[in-house]
Amino acid sequence: MFTGKTAVITGGTRGIGLAIARKFAENGANLAILATRGGEACEKAMEELRRFGVTVKLYLCDVRDCAKCEEVAAEILKDFTRVDILVNNAGITRDNILAGLSVADIDDVIDVDLKGAIFMTRAFIRSFAKQRSGSIINISSVVGLMGNRGQANYAAAKAGLIGFTKTMAKEYGRRNIRCNAVAPGYITTAMTEALTDAQREELLAALPLGRLGTPEDVADTVLFLAGEQSRYITGEVIKVDGGMYV
Repeated sequence: MFTGKTAVITGGTRGIGLAIARKFAENGANLAILATRGGEACEKAMEELRRFGVTVKLYLCDVRDCAKCEEVAAEILKDFTRVDILVNNAGITRDNILAGLSVADIDDVIDVDLKGAIFMTRAFIRSFAKQRSGSIINISSVVGLMGNRGQANYAAAKAGLIGFTKTMAKEYGRRNIRCNAVAPGYITTAMTEALTDAQREELLAALPLGRLGTPEDVADTVLFLAGEQSRYITGEVIKVDGGMYV
C-alpha cells in the first residue's frame, strides 16, 4: 500500500505515535521517526519497527525549535531522497484550571502541540510543493472542538491546529498537497490506565460506543488519510472518539 513511500512521524516512539508508525511499517512505508530524546525505550521501538523489513531511522528533535526542525528535515530528505507523508503527532499536556496554569504551562503546551506542527510542516512544505504531492496529517483532539475543564492551554493548542490544518489545505491544495486532522477522544494510554474504577465507569457512560478507543483506532484513520482512498479529502477533521462529541 505504501511501498516505496516515506512517512515522517513526530512523537513516534510510544503511544499513538508508535501505533501510527507500526501501521505504516506493516504497509510497507519507510519511516523517519522523531523524538525529543533517545534511550532504551526508543531503541526498542525502532527494533520493533525494523522487523517489518522497512527502513527506519530515528532523529532527535525538539519540535519547539524551528531551526532544529529545518535542520532535521534537511537531514531526512538527504537520507530518504523524498518524503511523502508527514504526521504531526508530538504533543504534551499540562492540565489545570486557568488560574492555576503557570506561564510555562501555557507556553510549553502551545509550543509543542501547535507551534511544533507548524514548524515541522514549514520545514517540509517546499519539498512537497516541488514534487507536487504530499499528505499532512495533524493529530488534534476532540478537546479542540468541544473544550474541556482544566485544559485551556491544551484545548487552545489543539483548536489552533485545526485552523492551521484548514489553512494549509487552502494554501497548498493546488500543489496536490492535502492536509487533514484527526481528533481523538479518550484513547487507552498510560494516562487513562491511571483512572480509578469509578472514573472509568463515569467516562464509559458518556461514550455511545461504550468503550475507550485504542491507539490502533487512531492509526487506522491516519493510514486512510495518508492513502489513495482519501485522495479527494483535504481540510477535514475526523473525530475518533466513540461518539463522545456528536
